[in-house]
Amino acid sequence: MPINNDLPERYQVGILLFDEVEVMDFAGPFEVFSLAETVEKQKLFQVHTISPDGQQISARNGLKVQPDYAIHHMPALDILIIPGGYGAEEIIIHDPVIIEWIQTQSQQVKLLASICTGALVLAEAGLLNGLQATTHWMDLDRLQHDYPEVIVKSGVKFVDQGAIMTSAGISAGIHLALHIVKEWVNIECARTVIKRMDIDIEV
Repeated sequence: MPINNDLPERYQVGILLFDEVEVMDFAGPFEVFSLAETVEKQKLFQVHTISPDGQQISARNGLKVQPDYAIHHMPALDILIIPGGYGAEEIIIHDPVIIEWIQTQSQQVKLLASICTGALVLAEAGLLNGLQATTHWMDLDRLQHDYPEVIVKSGVKFVDQGAIMTSAGISAGIHLALHIVKEWVNIECARTVIKRMDIDIEV
């Protein structure tokens, strides 16, 4: 995994959006990565939003969001985030085009991460087999029952398996994003983001 460098590059982050995506699942990590900077105020992550067809999506409770790219017309990524929500666990999990795209991306990105029930989508793609993983507490039993090859962990904010990471429900995505900032940049950068966001989190 990348670590702090004297001359940091701007890492490319993609966040998949879709109808009925949980808002904080994508907005929390978006905010964390967008605030990560060097002491000279150089942005360290460039965040791109992506939808299946590039068209506007309607997130949970009706929030309208216009993504930057479609899944087949986007820049190369270092990190891909799969958020959760009803749209993950009941809609895109049954979309073979999205599942195949995620499988392909898993071979191209340096890190694939899920927030909340996005873990079910990764499991459906066969990417969590033999790995430890977590998800929203309400869906831990489903993850274990439907995907018995996954080693399901409860009572944790996130699980780091190297090239694949999963987080628990909703706000846990902020914890995971801060962990990524700490690992890819340094702990001081993560702590600066925490202070700017005015949240009570330890990294």
